[in-house]
Amino acid sequence: MPRLFLWVVSAYVSVMDTLASRWAALEPHVIVVGPDDDLPRPAVLLFHGCGGLRSHLPRYAEVAKAAGWRAFIIDSYGPRGWGRMRTLMTVCTNLMFRGIDRAGDLLAAWHGVAARPDVRPDKVVLGGWSHGGWSIMELMVATLEDGALGLKDAGRHGLSPPVGVWLAYAYVGPLAPHRMQRWNFKSEVYAVTCSRDHLTTVRNAEKVNDAIRANGSTVESWVAEGTHAFDEPTSNGPMKHNPERTEDMLERFSRFLRKLA
Repeated sequence: MPRLFLWVVSAYVSVMDTLASRWAALEPHVIVVGPDDDLPRPAVLLFHGCGGLRSHLPRYAEVAKAAGWRAFIIDSYGPRGWGRMRTLMTVCTNLMFRGIDRAGDLLAAWHGVAARPDVRPDKVVLGGWSHGGWSIMELMVATLEDGALGLKDAGRHGLSPPVGVWLAYAYVGPLAPHRMQRWNFKSEVYAVTCSRDHLTTVRNAEKVNDAIRANGSTVESWVAEGTHAFDEPTSNGPMKHNPERTEDMLERFSRFLRKLA
């Protein structure tokens, strides 16, 4: 049987988790960066793109630390034993593990991080890059009742709305069917769109931002000169690294967190 077929099938053969059991699987693969103390501090959760953890996310974590925040880099692939080649061939091509499938990881991670004594549960920001941003948007529109997002107790999450949402060139193409749906949480949103993104037009991205505003959220948008994933220090096909714009985005991320703190 072709390996690609087995990869896709295995992604969907799973038992429904609880918030605690999903977090227990994710937590050993989480990278925590923050001030060296045990004070309750604001927290930002960073969710990688479809290609998995890359070297740019730790830079954002260090920016958060400098702003007095705790940063949690959440790896959705490590607990599943998925390597980069597999995810490039399946997740990045939308064959499996789309944003709605990953949103359960986000809710469980948010729930787990918010329960830590060194985190302020009322001061949590969700940050997503590309596929991670798409997954955040799926979480924001989901009806969180028991059984939702593959979680038996999703309706009992007990979480306050996030104080902020950082969307770095979130996937908002045609395979994201809920991109225009009203969010169930109100938040302050910072949305980065790339001027030469091969996955969306600026016009489409702005329509999505308007849909987010429809529930009362505020959205600050920035159209950055560059391609999709311009802040990732690799060049792959239509995606080209732009060091200057990367520094600009790191500064904008810092200002966003400092404003919310």
